[in-house]
Amino acid sequence: MKISPVLLGLSLAVVGSSLAAAQDAATTSVPRILQITREYTKPYKGGAAHDKTESAFVIAMNRAKFPAYYVGMNSMSGKARSLYMTRYTSFAEWEKDNDIEAKSAALAADVERASLADGELLEEVDSGVYTYEEELSFHPHNDIQKHHFYQIFVFHVRPGRGKEWHELVKMVKEAHEKAGDSAHWGMYSLMFGGEGGTYVALSGDPSMSAIDDAFTGRNKYLEALGGEEGMAKADALFGAAVDTSHSELFAVNPKQSYVSADWIKEDATFWKPVAAASKAQAAAAKPAAAAAAKPASR
Repeated sequence: MKISPVLLGLSLAVVGSSLAAAQDAATTSVPRILQITREYTKPYKGGAAHDKTESAFVIAMNRAKFPAYYVGMNSMSGKARSLYMTRYTSFAEWEKDNDIEAKSAALAADVERASLADGELLEEVDSGVYTYEEELSFHPHNDIQKHHFYQIFVFHVRPGRGKEWHELVKMVKEAHEKAGDSAHWGMYSLMFGGEGGTYVALSGDPSMSAIDDAFTGRNKYLEALGGEEGMAKADALFGAAVDTSHSELFAVNPKQSYVSADWIKEDATFWKPVAAASKAQAAAAKPAAAAAAKPASR
C-alpha cells in the first residue's frame, strides 16, 4: 500500500514540535496577506557575500523605522535561493507602506543603490502574493518569532478538483485531531504571481529536531487516518486533486531579516545580528553614510 510521500510530508513532518510552545490562530488572528520574494543566488554567491548586501537593507530599515517587517531565510534543499516573507492584514495596509517609500526620495535612492549591489549576486528574482486559507490550515503558530526553520510544502491542484482537495485536507486534519499530535501548518493560496491552483503549506519550528520527532507519532496518526483503508482513500484523493507537489527545507537567517524590537526581545540570542545592525545604524552620523533599504514590497 503506497501513499504519496508529499502527503506523508504534510501529515508527518509537521508533527514534531511541542504543543506547549504553540499558539493557536484562535488566540491571535493570522495576517491574511503573505508576500514572498524569492532571490536565486549565483553559484557560490550566497553565504557571507549575500549576508553583507542583505544586512545593509536591515540597517536602513531600522534607521527609517519602516513599518513593514520581513523574515529572510535560506534554502537547505533544492536550488540555492533566499525567501523573504512579509505579512499584511490587508492590501490597504500594504499600499500605505508602498506610499511611504514612494514619497521618500532618500529611501528610493537607497533602494536603487542597494538593488544594484544585491543584483550582482543574483540569477533571478520573483515574487508571489498569497492569501491565508483558514479552512485548510491546522493549528498555525503565532509565535513565529521563535521559528528558526521552515518546512514548506507546495501543491498544485488540478482545475476543477477543488472539492477533492478540500476533502483530502479535511481528512488529514481530522486524523491529526484524533491522534492528538502537535501537527501544525498555515495554508496559503497563490493569488498573484504564478499559476492558479497553487497552495503553499508553511510549518515553522525552533529546531530541526521537530522533523526527527515527527516520526515518533507516525503509527498513531496512520491509525487515526483509518489504517490501510484510510490511506487508500487519502492516496486516491491526492492523485485526483494534485498534479504536482514538492517540499523544501529553509533556515531563517537573522542577518537577512528585518524584525521588530519585540521579536528581538523575545528571542534575543537568535536575533542578535539584527540587534547589532540596529545599533550600527543608530551610530551613523551622516545621512550620506546610510545603508541601502529593501523595497516595501519585500
